[in-house]
Amino acid sequence: MTDPTTTAPESTPRHGVSRRTVLAAAPIAVAAIGVGITACGSDDSSTSTDTSTQAADTGADSSAGADVLASTTDVPVGGAKVVGDVVVTQASAGTFAAFSTKCPHMGCAVAPKGSALDCPCHGSEFTLDGSLVKGPATTGLTAVPVKVDGTDIVKG
Repeated sequence: MTDPTTTAPESTPRHGVSRRTVLAAAPIAVAAIGVGITACGSDDSSTSTDTSTQAADTGADSSAGADVLASTTDVPVGGAKVVGDVVVTQASAGTFAAFSTKCPHMGCAVAPKGSALDCPCHGSEFTLDGSLVKGPATTGLTAVPVKVDGTDIVKG
């Protein structure tokens, strides 16, 4: 006769799946999830390639094939506007400049903060002309050449 208060041996499933089966299947499940994530990653890269192609096509329609970053009215005097991986500034009326958003310290993206450019990761600050105000960065931002073409600010 079986005593109902005793526990069943580990190899006997009580609810359809034994503990041993679950533990044996766990590495397989983790590997399958990893393959799924890798597959998603490769789809993203083809999508981003398509997006950059579309952006290049859009830029080709205006300013005779130039890479338009912004309109002169989009960038406030004494301020800045981030466009992709570039920040366009207007330190004084009609004086436009552009810089990589990549902070020279650790590569975080800088963003406008009042009349300065701020790195939110470690606190570096830059002026609207890209010069370093305070570190930990040791150099200013990398300039991106721009010019004004009518009311467009274009790379070049």
